[in-house]
Amino acid sequence: EEQPEAEPEPEKEEKPQKEQKPERPKPQIDVSLDDMEEEKKTFEIDMVRGPVLKKMLLFSLPLMCSSILQLLFNAADIIVVGRFAGDNSLAAVGSNTSLITLMTNLFVGLSIGANVTAARYYGAKRERELKETVHTAMMVSLVSGVLLTVIGQIGAKQILIWMKAPEEVLNLAALYLRVYFFGMTGMMIYNFGSAILRAVGDTRRPLYFLAFSGVVNIGLNLFFVIVMKLDVAGVGAATAVSQWISAALIVRCLIRERSGIRLIIKDLKIYRDKLSAIFRIGLPAGVQGMIFSLTNVLIQASVNSFGAVIVAGNSAAANIESFIYFAMNAFYQATISFTSQNVGARRIKRVDKIITRGEMCVLAVGVILGLSAVTFGRQLLGIYSPSEEVVDAGMHRLHIIALTYALCGAMDVMVGALRGMGCSLIPMIVSLIGVCGLRIVWILTIFQVPEYHTIDMLFFTYPITWIITLSAHIVTFLIVRKRLRERAVARLLD
Repeated sequence: EEQPEAEPEPEKEEKPQKEQKPERPKPQIDVSLDDMEEEKKTFEIDMVRGPVLKKMLLFSLPLMCSSILQLLFNAADIIVVGRFAGDNSLAAVGSNTSLITLMTNLFVGLSIGANVTAARYYGAKRERELKETVHTAMMVSLVSGVLLTVIGQIGAKQILIWMKAPEEVLNLAALYLRVYFFGMTGMMIYNFGSAILRAVGDTRRPLYFLAFSGVVNIGLNLFFVIVMKLDVAGVGAATAVSQWISAALIVRCLIRERSGIRLIIKDLKIYRDKLSAIFRIGLPAGVQGMIFSLTNVLIQASVNSFGAVIVAGNSAAANIESFIYFAMNAFYQATISFTSQNVGARRIKRVDKIITRGEMCVLAVGVILGLSAVTFGRQLLGIYSPSEEVVDAGMHRLHIIALTYALCGAMDVMVGALRGMGCSLIPMIVSLIGVCGLRIVWILTIFQVPEYHTIDMLFFTYPITWIITLSAHIVTFLIVRKRLRERAVARLLD
């Protein structure tokens, strides 16, 4: 009889524990851990649920600020070297801009592939594939950065000779390029790392890292050029150091992550299937960027034929327009990430809402900023040059291109949607034919007719090619979306 009496005793002891609830620390601990986890995820944005417009704005605004900061920091480089090192040094730095853009566009395109692939796995909640994508992407950033550094060191002078850099600035330009390219690996690490963070909706921390490294860049510019008298080498060194700082911050951020995008250094490895996915999306984007750069070189050569005043006005107006472009580009990046996550989560219907909101935002930003650029154009152009002739030349460009720049943003959003849906080759072909091909044809035919050989007719190539290419992208999107929906229905039937 002792056994039956012993059995109810534990039950009596358990009941008071439940009734009195003396030990509630476990639920409290769980809640606090949840709160901590929620706090860690405040940088992430859930792109597959909730209001699209609000989240798209939260995603895009930090990207806008990052782009504007980058433009201001680049301007600071030019101002420091121009004011404290002389005209030849300024020309040496300026002559490298198009070359650096051309050489880095391919690998920046690959970072878009990493963004799309990571966002898709994140949306599908496939942790293992997401982890493999992160480590593959960061390994690619290392390899591409080292490759660019070697190319810069070995071929700097010869490449500048091919580009017909002025003889009097050739050595300075080659020196700047070699020093600058020591930071190329850092730049690639930052670009790929920030692409991974964008895949989960985090655009704020890359902004913080860029702001900090940019301030360091300005401080080092002043120290190296004014105090150390290092001339163009000082500007290049300041940029290289700041690029490595931003890379270190982004790597530290990824290492401290708890989610699937966490970076583990010893696990760095290239997974073939993930590399293939990154290249399938990123390589067409990179090739497109490189060919766009070559086309811009051809257009610049046509502008040069109109003389120094037109060239100066065109350069100043183009610099003002770059602020509009990068503000709109934030919505292109948002469309890529939002579309990728929702395709990964198989929420195809939500893609239409993403496209609509993205186009609304980019058109609003493009129209408002374009009108502002024209309205305050004379004051803005006056910052670049006190010459009335230069200001007049710049206003010609702003009236044609800045006023219609929203069309370019709308075109890019459609491209972003297609890439987010996993279709990158077709928009590349459409863009190369519709933008690059048509501009080259325009320059070689219509522009060569004497009565049409004017700077305005050259500028009209921009809005005309944007309209044609945007229309082609819309048709392509409708076809790709239909196929995605058919696949989704087929999966349900299976």
